[in-house]
Amino acid sequence: MSKFLKGTMILIVAGLLTRILGFINRIVVARLIGEEGVGLYMMAVPTLVLAITITQFGLPVAISKLVAEAEAVGDRRKIKKILVVSLSITIVLSMIFFPALLAIAPILSNTLFTDARVYYPLVAIAPVVPIVALSSVLRGYFQGRQQMKPYAYSQLLEQAVRITLIAAFTTAFLPYGIEYAAAGAMVSAVVGEFVSLVYLFITFKRKKPIRIRYRFFAYVKEGKDTFVSLMRIAVPTLGSRMIGSVAWFFEPIVVAQSLALAGITASHATKQYGELTGYALPLLMLPSFITYALATSLVPAISEAAAQKQYRLIEYRLHQAVRLSLLAGGLSIVVLYVLAEEMMQLMYGANEAAIFVKVMAPFFIFYYLQGPLQAVLQALDLAKEAMTNSLIGAIVKTALIFWLSSQPSLGIMGAALAITVGIMVVTLLHAATIIKAISLSLYVKHYVAHFIVIVSVTTVGHWIVPLLPFSLLMKTIVAIAIMTFIYLALAQSFRLIEKDEFRQLFR
Repeated sequence: MSKFLKGTMILIVAGLLTRILGFINRIVVARLIGEEGVGLYMMAVPTLVLAITITQFGLPVAISKLVAEAEAVGDRRKIKKILVVSLSITIVLSMIFFPALLAIAPILSNTLFTDARVYYPLVAIAPVVPIVALSSVLRGYFQGRQQMKPYAYSQLLEQAVRITLIAAFTTAFLPYGIEYAAAGAMVSAVVGEFVSLVYLFITFKRKKPIRIRYRFFAYVKEGKDTFVSLMRIAVPTLGSRMIGSVAWFFEPIVVAQSLALAGITASHATKQYGELTGYALPLLMLPSFITYALATSLVPAISEAAAQKQYRLIEYRLHQAVRLSLLAGGLSIVVLYVLAEEMMQLMYGANEAAIFVKVMAPFFIFYYLQGPLQAVLQALDLAKEAMTNSLIGAIVKTALIFWLSSQPSLGIMGAALAITVGIMVVTLLHAATIIKAISLSLYVKHYVAHFIVIVSVTTVGHWIVPLLPFSLLMKTIVAIAIMTFIYLALAQSFRLIEKDEFRQLFR
């Protein structure tokens, strides 16, 4: 089996297990603290992601790409320089942004957010910033060497620790108020990330590939060229992620202010935002573990191929990733669209947020394609173009949120529509950039076949589900099994699944 497929499969399995554990976490939190508590939790998350994005400085992708290139030519000294310089940058940035987040938490909660209770989750999550920043360097190193197991195991370990602690922490803080319970959920995330970092460090030390401490500062002084190489990739990648993180940071603020203009109270706006971002969006994003695995494996695989000037392999990997993303994403949107109400009722005991899933699911195929396309742009040194595309999408999304959510007839549904449009814009721009940059054949028949399969199985699903005489849980399981079987059978008949590829996965 090729390194690309093997690494992808490891990440897909780990991603599936991680997402399942993550959903258990969300279900526990939702059932303990309700929509309002989830709203407070989700309002704090974008600020956390923004702080982490700044601290990581786009280094994980840069490390993965440069390590893959150095590995391709056997340059061990360069790999050590990459690690040493990256760790130095990350440590310095962590020392700046961790206390900065603590300092601005009261300002954010009392001025920008319409709900001052967000302060407590913000403070609780702040310690995770330096932890995630350091672990991302080690993850980038393992990804660059196409060793996906340490990265996969660290994700599973982090979620396992969180699920062990989240109910205890949330319950312990709940008597003091919903805001403290949301902070307790954040604390469990911090502990989980710390245990994950410890595991990565122990794994790195056990393999003993590189002695980091030996002549550390000497390598820092000699690392000017490495620093420049890292920044050439990291800065545009940071810009692209910063745009997404800044847009997400302002998203709850713009939504809250827009809903206030529409005449919705602060507590009700928090509840609605929790339904959209805490219930509906995580369900829609659940299948992205497959496309995320593809994207993570694509960067080193295409970087290695580019370093060896294997351009036909680059095109093959791109088509392979797009086809697999469409295959997995297509099945996902069918299941989510047909069974939105049943799945919401099973997981959260309420299906008010199901309408968001039904409206957004058909267009989320663009979200499942976006990760692999962005990975290709980064691997081909087109990170600046990816950043520009992300900026355009963020501007469109934020403007639409303010315009649509402030309409009393739309309210929070306006935010859902705006998020969907923003995703579509970025994905289409990424695809156009790749087509312009490299000679690429378009297999229109494959895309038409995917569309036919998706529509056919959706139609069959709508017909079958009402006829199933089972309990809610059994009906959902049986419906998913039937739709999956029909979907895969049709995909095989249209030759959307390659037999050689399938055999490789199970060798």
